[in-house]
Amino acid sequence: MGENMSTSNFIVARECMLARIAQTRDAVTVGLPHWASTEDGKWTSTPDGDWTGGAFVGELWLAHLADPGRFPLSDAHAALARMLPRAQRRTAFKGFGFYHGAALGNILFADEAARDAALTAARSLEQMFDPKLGLIPLGQDAEEASAVGSAESSIDSLQATGLLYWAADQLRDSRMEEIANAHMRKVLEIHVRPDNSVIQSSTLDPQTGKVRRTHTHKGYSDVSTWGRAQAWAMLYTAHAAMVRPEEPLWREFAARVLDWWIDHVPTDLVAYWDFDDPAIPSASRDTAATAIAAAACLRLASALRPSGGAKYRDFAERTVTQLVSGYLTPIGSGDQRPPGILTGGCFTRKAVARDIDAAQDAELIFGSYFLFESLMILTGLVTAGRI
Repeated sequence: MGENMSTSNFIVARECMLARIAQTRDAVTVGLPHWASTEDGKWTSTPDGDWTGGAFVGELWLAHLADPGRFPLSDAHAALARMLPRAQRRTAFKGFGFYHGAALGNILFADEAARDAALTAARSLEQMFDPKLGLIPLGQDAEEASAVGSAESSIDSLQATGLLYWAADQLRDSRMEEIANAHMRKVLEIHVRPDNSVIQSSTLDPQTGKVRRTHTHKGYSDVSTWGRAQAWAMLYTAHAAMVRPEEPLWREFAARVLDWWIDHVPTDLVAYWDFDDPAIPSASRDTAATAIAAAACLRLASALRPSGGAKYRDFAERTVTQLVSGYLTPIGSGDQRPPGILTGGCFTRKAVARDIDAAQDAELIFGSYFLFESLMILTGLVTAGRI
């Protein structure tokens, strides 16, 4: 296990990623980037960003903070405009896109256009809440590998909560706050196992909200722990702990799922795509899940303050060190690929995946976002606890 990198090395990595963001901005002028080949850096894009496009808009907001001359706000505005049709889609996953792609612009720069877009999406999420289920279902437009039905949930749906908490603060809306809390509680109750590992998906009774079965859309099996399921639970419990410090339940859940990750991740800190794939150690890694884990640790470290959060801050730094040294191009002096590509992302290995998600060793735009976000925090350009 390597030592933590110095701040100067993190700055070099940040600058590599800024070069990649600029290259992506110039290459993808229609739609938004989804995943890229790690051989040549060429992007597969989607017309409106799918569930992932907000990650690239988020990169552009952060890039403006780092280098406003090279990344004017008009870059973020142009990219955000391409994902606006998604604001009214019936999918819980739009919470991810419109938090990082829109709310972030308002948080960092008081951008009113970004605020309006984020609030539109948040109001739509609020309307999706189903009192019988006690949560926001995935929704008919959710991007999953199979038909989800009207009473399907997943740990991924916690993506709604970051946006809802932000919007509740903006609007001083107690109902939106209550919906965010109810959704968090129910999703965690269903998907966090007694040993603190996480199962991705569940099917509920549409009349009673009782769980009919738990399963996975994207992991190895219905009893395995898909890496990104654990990572999403980590991210959104830690985010809730950060923005709602008065609620101890979120801190407790965050510590539980983060500690499980810390105890089970390989010694080099880069997760396999599923913790229970019998092919380990030959199984695919997933640097995207690993980057999400680092971002989650920084959030919880902020929520717990230095006295309680040092363990998580240190783990985040060591995780980012491993990603930057082993997976961020250039990897070694002979690497001729464009700089700043985060290699080793595994969208899914499931045969039922949408063709557009079938990449198994790729740069995933959301993995790149969370690594870049972490570097922005670790190099002091973003205050821990702000985003």
